Amino acid sequence: MSTFLIEDPKYAWLKDLGLSTKNNGVYHGRWGGSGEVVTSVCPANNKPIAQVTTGTPADYEAAIQASRAAWETWADIPAPRRGEIVRQIGDAFRVKKHLLGKLISLEMGKILPEGEGEVQEYIDICDYAVGLSRTFAGHVFPSERPGHLLLEQWNPLGVVGVITAFNFPCAVYGWNSAIAMVCGNTLLWKGAPSTPLVSIAVTKVVSEVLESNQIPGAVCSLVSGGADIGTLMAKDERVNLVSFTGSTPVGHKVSLMVQERFGKFLLELGGNNAIIVNKDADINMVVRAALFACAGTAGQRCTTTRRLILHENVHDEIVERLIKAYAQLRVGDPIEEGTLYGPLHNEDAVKKYTEAVKAAIAQGGRVEYGGKVLDIPGNYVQPTIITGLAHDAAIVLQETFVPIVYVLKCK
Repeated sequence: MSTFLIEDPKYAWLKDLGLSTKNNGVYHGRWGGSGEVVTSVCPANNKPIAQVTTGTPADYEAAIQASRAAWETWADIPAPRRGEIVRQIGDAFRVKKHLLGKLISLEMGKILPEGEGEVQEYIDICDYAVGLSRTFAGHVFPSERPGHLLLEQWNPLGVVGVITAFNFPCAVYGWNSAIAMVCGNTLLWKGAPSTPLVSIAVTKVVSEVLESNQIPGAVCSLVSGGADIGTLMAKDERVNLVSFTGSTPVGHKVSLMVQERFGKFLLELGGNNAIIVNKDADINMVVRAALFACAGTAGQRCTTTRRLILHENVHDEIVERLIKAYAQLRVGDPIEEGTLYGPLHNEDAVKKYTEAVKAAIAQGGRVEYGGKVLDIPGNYVQPTIITGLAHDAAIVLQETFVPIVYVLKCK
C-alpha cells in the first residue's frame, strides 16, 4: 500500500508536474534545501501527498545572494524583452493549467474550477504585464533653464520578496511576479508552509522558461519554509520591497519589521466583509451572490462575505431561500467534477469553526443551517448560517476564516 498519494497510480499526474515523493524546496538557479523535511497533507482525506525539504537560514542567504546577482543581468534587459519572457511564462502555464489546477485542489482543498481559475489568473496577469512592458512612461517637465527638459524615468527596485498564503497558493504569486518581472525586478518567494508542492510546481514552470532563454533562474527564486524565513526576508535590507498576503495580525508584524529598516512593503490582509441588502433589492440576485460569497472556497478567502445585513422587510425571505440554496451544495472531493464545496484546509481550521459556532450560540445566535463537522474523512464542515446576533456581538466583529455567515436584521 502506498505511503504517499504521489505513489498511488490515481495521482500519477503529479509526476507530470516534476514532483516526486521527496522534493527540494529551495531554488535559486539550482534546486536544493537542507532544512526540515515536511509532509504535505491533502485536506480532503488527511493523507500525505509527498515530502518537501525546506530551507534554512543558510539556504535563504544563498538565495538572496543569487537573486541580487541575477538582478544585475535582468535589470539590463530591455523591458519589452522582459515582457517576452513573461509572455512565454504565461504560455507555459496555459499548457499546465489543468494539472496545476488539480494540484491546487489536492493540496489546498478548493474545488477544481477554482484551482484552475487560480492558474488562469496567473496567465491573465502575464498577458497584462506583457502589454505593460511596452508602455512604461515618464513625464516630461519644462525646465527654467533654456534648452533643457526634465525627464522622468522609472527604474527597477531590485529584489522583491513575496510571502503568500495557503488559500491562493498560485495566483497571488502570479500577480506579484509578472508585474515585478517586467519592471526589471527579481523575485524571492516564500510560499505558505502548508502548500509547498504548489510553490515548487509553479517555480518549475517559471524556471524552465528562464533557463531555456539563458536567463538566470535566480530571477525567480524560492525558499520554502516557515515564519523564520519570512522574518529573515522582512528584516533584510537587500530585499527592496516585501509583498505579504495573509492574516492581519501577521501582516502587522511584517510591516513593523520592514518599517524598522525603512523598507517598502505591500500588504493584502484580512477582511470582515458584509453585503447590505435594502428592501427593494433583487432577491434572486442577492441569493445567487451570497451563496458563492459566503460559501465559496469554504469561506477561506479574505473577500468572503461574513455578514449579511438585511432589511427587516426581506430578511426572512432571503434567509429561507439561502437555506435552500445551501442544502443543494454538493460536498465532496474537490478534484471530482460536480463538487461545489470542499474541505477546510487543515484540522486547526475545523477547530476554529467549532469554536466560532459555540461562541455565536453563547452570544445569542441561532443556527439556521449547518453548524456541524461532517462525519467523513477529511476536514469537512457544514457551511453555516447564523441569525439573531447583535450587530456588535464580539463574534460578529471578528474575521473567522471559515464558512460561517452572520445574518443581521436592520431597519
